[in-house]
Amino acid sequence: TKHEIRAGAYYDSVVLMQLQKALAGLPGMIDAGVVMATPANRDLLLATGFDLSGMDAKADDLLIVVKAESEADAASAIGQVDELLKRRRSTTAQDFRPRSLKGAVSNLPDAQWVLISVPGRYAAGVAEEALDLGKHVFLYSDNVSLEDEIRLKQKARDNGLLLMGPDCGTAIINGVGLGFANRVRKGDIGIVAASGTGLQAVSAAIHNLGGGISQAIGTGGRDLKRDVGGICAQQGLDLLGRDPQTRVIVLISKPPDAAVVTQLVQVARAIEKPTVICFIGYPPPAQKLGNLYFATNLSEAASLAIDIEMMERVHKSVREQDLDPVEPSYLRGLFSGGTLAYEALLGLQTILSPIYSNIPIRQEQQLADSLVSQAHTILDLGEDAFTQGRLHPMMDNDLRLRRLREETEDPAVGLIMLDVVLGEGAHPDPASELAPAVAEAKKERDIEFVAIVLGTDEDPQDVSGQIEQMEGAGAIVYRNTTDAVIHASEMLWEQHIALQTPIPFDHIGDELVAINVGVESFYDSLKSQGASAIQVDWRPPAGGNEQMMAILAKMRKK
Repeated sequence: TKHEIRAGAYYDSVVLMQLQKALAGLPGMIDAGVVMATPANRDLLLATGFDLSGMDAKADDLLIVVKAESEADAASAIGQVDELLKRRRSTTAQDFRPRSLKGAVSNLPDAQWVLISVPGRYAAGVAEEALDLGKHVFLYSDNVSLEDEIRLKQKARDNGLLLMGPDCGTAIINGVGLGFANRVRKGDIGIVAASGTGLQAVSAAIHNLGGGISQAIGTGGRDLKRDVGGICAQQGLDLLGRDPQTRVIVLISKPPDAAVVTQLVQVARAIEKPTVICFIGYPPPAQKLGNLYFATNLSEAASLAIDIEMMERVHKSVREQDLDPVEPSYLRGLFSGGTLAYEALLGLQTILSPIYSNIPIRQEQQLADSLVSQAHTILDLGEDAFTQGRLHPMMDNDLRLRRLREETEDPAVGLIMLDVVLGEGAHPDPASELAPAVAEAKKERDIEFVAIVLGTDEDPQDVSGQIEQMEGAGAIVYRNTTDAVIHASEMLWEQHIALQTPIPFDHIGDELVAINVGVESFYDSLKSQGASAIQVDWRPPAGGNEQMMAILAKMRKK
């Protein structure tokens, strides 16, 4: 075993990986390790069987360790390090490499983007400097703290800038792929994705189906967590909504936080462009909801986007055109059927927030008191708390009628949803009691009623007569919960407030001009795709001394 320590010699992770692979392939070699000598990297070398005794390397030093069959083979390998490093420098010539981001901006003032792939402990500082210079950021680096991500994204948003990441592996801007993007043709389908490989899968599928991509914005995997709140995703939707080159939008994510889902659906709902939503593993409220189309997997999302793109125009149904939103107001669902109540809650939770129930899907939806509604509320009146000492509401409407009157007296309530369940053993004529209560409530004030009539033409209650009574009282009747949920969402969706500092289109431009800080292969990729780019000869500030870095950061702020 032999080693070499190069003090303060910084190389990006791709170069180190290539050097390690080249050393390991030399004659007589057993294994090789090439790392920046951080404690974590030293632990990895120890775990793979290297003896690091006597190797006094600091975190910002380059540590090269080889294990060979003979001392001569080990010495030969160490002796070839410089030659191997020369072979693995950037394949794209650049006469001058600025040593700082500020210097790069001076050399390429038209740059709108900064690509950052330096080690995580330095990445937040570089990203903040880029934002201070008025640049959008593609932050590939991982191991950035959640606190830094939130702070940086809020700063970017407040300054009309976009920060994609951290841990953002893929994006396509002005036809140029960033990170691990596939090469796809330009087109009029835009993508916002909190999943790098998800973005790749959908963009590649759209290309293979004959379509093209206008812009594809990666957000980083944590963007749709509750703490971050989907800042980048909301910016991306807003940007694509205003982009004249984008006709159809696709929104992709692994299972997001439920509260963030509601925010994003409301933002997408407020954009007039058709939007395909694929939250993998999250139950969609419907197949279609206004301008929103819900897909259950990535290939379906791509196919839907292509189908919608091919339509000359997207039509809304006559019923949707006739609706006048009654916001701000709350929905109250009074159900006799427990599964119908659960299905309604499942669909509405994607659209309305906050929403509560006595049969919650998530813990935060638990109604504090079943006798007192909060905000949007879905009640299963057949639960034990309501049926002790009384008949089930499918047989006796008394309790539901009492609750209906209470809800209509609340001026914050704009829509009440009821189910009318027919069949053997059920109330012989439920509409005869429910319809007069609906008519009386609508006479007193402007309030909407939606009734789900569940039954067949052979049921003893006469399903046609039940529908006629409910419609005669002024209720809108549906035969299934899904359609009722769609109607409620059309009535009650919350108009999205436009971003205070939207991203101007002249910041994006028609071509990609970028500064790359970190992995040199990303620079090579930009140049090979025809982008204007410059590579920064970046080194850890203050030699990686964190205390000195903090002092320098304070001095810059002054």
